Amino acid sequence: MKKILNDPENYVDETLEGLVAAHPDIYRLAGEEGRVVARAAPGKAGKVGIVSGGGSGHLPVFTGYVGTGLLDACAIGQVFASPSADQMADAMRAADQGAGVLRLYGNYGGDVMNFDMAGDLVEMDDIDSATVLLADDVASAPPEEAEKRRGVAGMVYAFKIAGAAAEAGLDLAGVTRVAQKTADACRSVGAALSSCTVPQAGKPTFEIGEDEMEMGMGIHGEPGVWRDKLRPADVIADEMMDRLLADIEIGKGDRVSVLVNSLGATPHEELYILYRIVQKRLHAAGAEVVMPLVGRYATSMEMTGVSFTLCKLDDELEGYLKAPCECAFWSVR
Repeated sequence: MKKILNDPENYVDETLEGLVAAHPDIYRLAGEEGRVVARAAPGKAGKVGIVSGGGSGHLPVFTGYVGTGLLDACAIGQVFASPSADQMADAMRAADQGAGVLRLYGNYGGDVMNFDMAGDLVEMDDIDSATVLLADDVASAPPEEAEKRRGVAGMVYAFKIAGAAAEAGLDLAGVTRVAQKTADACRSVGAALSSCTVPQAGKPTFEIGEDEMEMGMGIHGEPGVWRDKLRPADVIADEMMDRLLADIEIGKGDRVSVLVNSLGATPHEELYILYRIVQKRLHAAGAEVVMPLVGRYATSMEMTGVSFTLCKLDDELEGYLKAPCECAFWSVR
């Protein structure tokens, strides 16, 4: 293992310490264990709070998206490991401004269990809460079992759009409705060329040949739908778009935002090579691309690979997507 670190056990805490030190105008640490990142300046009184949480190793997801027009707080666990229920409850307390808190996170068993317990804990503090789960990874389950799908980069859109709805003054039911509509409008698929190494493990999460790739792999190394020889970029992009367009109806006159996302090591140059095909496919379907995102938005340590996310918009979602936001990794003005 070659990583720039000190003690692997301190990897997450030192990451969070550096994040807050670099951006004190955006982030602060909260919670008894210092495993909650919250806004440096809390949201206005009466605003619905939005929290997320999950394992570290995915920056900017999850903690990076704390900021104005985005999340109010985020609980962070060890690399690829869920935060505890107490840490999630601390995040909800940090986010609460008297109007309730939305729990907005990916569909992973440990996160679901701990956020459910956290909701029970904060009820004793008279904090109302609601939940929206992201389950946008089309490779992880068929459409008839969509509730079993993993949550991946679609949560970037959910954070942005729900965050804007909360800033606009919607109540908890309204923010929850907008967040769920966004989750339902997103589809994602990924492809990996190499593994990553969890610091505490000290070895790659999985083995893959130098000349191989895996289609549909999850952001923690979960198995995909096939592994074979590495294809050319256009062939990869076409198959990924085939899988997405088979799962969500997109046609003439539709407006779609697309995220072409690096899983960590894939450079921007290669993302733009892939984006050519994404745009051509959407235009061929008669759709208009709105506010495309190309870059590192949801990573998996240093994994080489890419994910595509489509977010089908209506007027409401598009308005919130274009609303102002500010964090260290993404701003809309």
